[in-house]
Parts: sequence; structure tokens; C-alpha cells
Amino acid sequence: MNLNQPIVPIQAMEREKIFQWIVELGSQETRENALLELSKKREVVPDLAPMLWHSFGTIAALLQEIVSIYPAINPPNLTAHQSNRVCNALALMQCVASHPETRSAFLQANIPYFLYPFLHTVSKTRPFEYLRLTSLGVIGALVKTDEQEVINFLLTTEIIPLCLKIMESGSELSKTVATFILQKILLDETGLSYICQTYERFSHVAMILGKMVLQLAKEQSARLLKHVVRCYLRLSDNGRAREALRQCLPDQLKDGTFLNCLKDDNSTKRWLSQLLKNLETPGIPAGPGGMSLAP
Repeated sequence: MNLNQPIVPIQAMEREKIFQWIVELGSQETRENALLELSKKREVVPDLAPMLWHSFGTIAALLQEIVSIYPAINPPNLTAHQSNRVCNALALMQCVASHPETRSAFLQANIPYFLYPFLHTVSKTRPFEYLRLTSLGVIGALVKTDEQEVINFLLTTEIIPLCLKIMESGSELSKTVATFILQKILLDETGLSYICQTYERFSHVAMILGKMVLQLAKEQSARLLKHVVRCYLRLSDNGRAREALRQCLPDQLKDGTFLNCLKDDNSTKRWLSQLLKNLETPGIPAGPGGMSLAP
């Protein structure tokens, strides 16, 4: 060992590796390994998102990875290897989507649109399920920030019908993330007004939530039920939706079907209790503006 050799801090050495992997994203020969290594580091390098966004050609390389998978989704013949590789690229996109310094630019570049073809897929194979779940994770990272800009952007896209489709027919985990995204949109005043503006929008949401309750009565999941109840509770904050829910709230939410499922979940029990209380009193005036929810 050379005692005169300067000791380089591990952190500095790690950063050099990060920079090297980012450079390697630019070459097809080295990209796959760089995607894997960087995706492992996204939780431990706080400024990875700005490093990715501001480095030359990096976002273009990630988009290239995403677009290169399109031919494998229709007809559906995505392999596990292809799915793992593109999901590493999506994990880095999620990193960029969730960082306050890069989030706005990410939206302004319309990058979520590149993920929507993956959310349209219906194949139940594991590679496709992993692809949908990881894509939902990117949108979930956006809505988790509770920023108005995010909701405004998403309402101009097809994310609500895409989430509703997955809520109806996805795996439990995908359903949970999709319902979380819908919940976050509803919790925003603009999102709630948008969904309750027309009978068609409200009834589509209410129909899917109702189907989910029926399914949950057969195969109970406290994690998924929590988001479903929160969506119903938020809908009941709108006067016209509240009137409609008095007619269409599933009996399973009123008759104790989920008592055992919720025995250790005080927050969801409280939300369900508040929902039922909100629906007790008829004749509450309708919310301002918008269309009646009666068909």
C-alpha cells in the first residue's frame, strides 16, 4: 500500500461512478448495465434527478429505451428481459418526476404521454404486469407531491380512464396504485370538480368503485379498500355527488362486510364512518355550478 497516496472519500468515488454511468447511458453497448446501476442508486443519491436531466442526451436515451418497447406490446410478446430493462429506465424517469427541481420540466416535456401506451396493455403476464406497475409508479410519484401543476397537467390527459381500467381488471398491486392516483386527483379541488362536472364522468368513477367493493367483499385487501373508501369520502364532499351516492353506494360498505378487514385500520374505519355520516342527511344543497349528476 502506498502511504503517500491521497485517500479519496468514498462519497466522491461514488459520485465519479454515477457520472460515468450517466455518460454510459449514451452508448447502446454500455446502456443496459448503466440503467441497472443507476436505478439501484436512485434512492441514495439525492441530486440524481438534476444530474440526469441536465446531462447531454440522457433523457433522450431513456425515451429511446421506452419507445423501443412499443413494438413488443402490440401484439403482446414482451419478454422478462425487455421488461426489466425498460423498467430500469422508468425507475430513472420516476426519479426525475419526483424531484422538485426537475418535475416542472418533466411535465412541460409531456414525458408522461410516452408511458400511456404501457397503461393501455391488458396482458396478464408478469413482464406486462411489472411494466404497468412501474409506469403507474411514475404517475404516482407525480401526484404524491400534491402540486396543482401536476393535477392540471394530468386532467388534460387520459390518465383517469386509464386508471379506471386498471382499477377494474389489474392485479391487486396495480389496482392499489391506480386507485391512489385517482384519490390524489380527487383530493385536489380542480380534480374533484372535473370528475363531478358531468354525469358521465361521475358515473364511470362510481361504477368502477362499486365493482371494486363487490370484488373486495370476496377477496379482501385492507390496503386497496383504504384507497377506495377515501375516494368515496372525497366524492361525498361534492353536493351533487353526495346526492348520487345516496342511491348507489354499495351495501357492503354499510352492512359490516369489512369489519374484520378493517379491525386494525383506524383511519379507514374513521373515513368509512364519516362517509356514511355524510350520506345520512338528505336535502343538502347541491354544489355550485356544473351539471346535475342525475342522468
